[in-house]
Amino acid sequence: MTASSAKPRNPGPSWGYAFLVWADRWWPRWLFRLVMSCGTWIALARMPRQRSASREYLSTVLGRPPRLIEVYRHFSAFMDFLMVKLRTGSGTAIRCLLEPEHAGDFQALTASGQPALFGTFHFGSSDLLGYLLSDCDQQVSILRLQVENSADTRLLGERFGDKVSFLWVNDPRQLLFELKGALEAGRSVALKCDRIDHSARTVPFDFLGKRRLFPFTIYHLALLFDRPVIFCIATPGPDASSIRVFATPVFHANPAVSREQNLAAARDHFQGVLTLLESLVRRHPYLWFNYLPLNPAVE
Repeated sequence: MTASSAKPRNPGPSWGYAFLVWADRWWPRWLFRLVMSCGTWIALARMPRQRSASREYLSTVLGRPPRLIEVYRHFSAFMDFLMVKLRTGSGTAIRCLLEPEHAGDFQALTASGQPALFGTFHFGSSDLLGYLLSDCDQQVSILRLQVENSADTRLLGERFGDKVSFLWVNDPRQLLFELKGALEAGRSVALKCDRIDHSARTVPFDFLGKRRLFPFTIYHLALLFDRPVIFCIATPGPDASSIRVFATPVFHANPAVSREQNLAAARDHFQGVLTLLESLVRRHPYLWFNYLPLNPAVE
């Protein structure tokens, strides 16, 4: 985490998201898709750091240097998901299609009303899951980076605001107090567990052919506040109004064993989560929406 509380901003003009919402509503579909394609090429040309990170990631997952059209598809997939978020925030209903494996664990946990820690990643449609947990009658606090021009977050917050709140990670000192307050108040917390720049605790795990550092704070919170941990990863569904959700087994701390034994079990659990994530990343390589250098590898 950084000590600065200054808010960054998303790429593009301040009016960009509002324009996309307006154009998506009023323009013919063919014209909107054409403008989106042109905008994606412009973004690809004007975002060298993200373009470089995309090339590095695609080289790793594809096993060869990517072609320019493949980098474009990586950017285009993110633009498609951005539109899904904007439409959802504007009122479009989204159906969650829960994959059968471990579906019972997820349904039992959400039906119990027990506050939990819900982990996910910058992959596919996963960014919507924190909001859609409100359909399970969960009071959820979502950890997010606050940026100045983020109409998708604002619209989603307005739509689901009766059950969803935000904990901003910009100022780590303030976040610690707010996170403690949310957990003690019995709220569930949803957080992404792939970017290490906002995590004080990292541990190496096997991912994409190397031992890479990942945030591990979610499991320390689980032990500290006696909360179960479950990860959910989402990909686009068979139609524009659905997402396909992959849940993992639930991690419960065992009060009968030591903290070190619980952390060892947590590491095994998270490695299983990353194994699932890697299988989905290799199946859907353009859905990895981390336009940053890959998690650093360690010996």
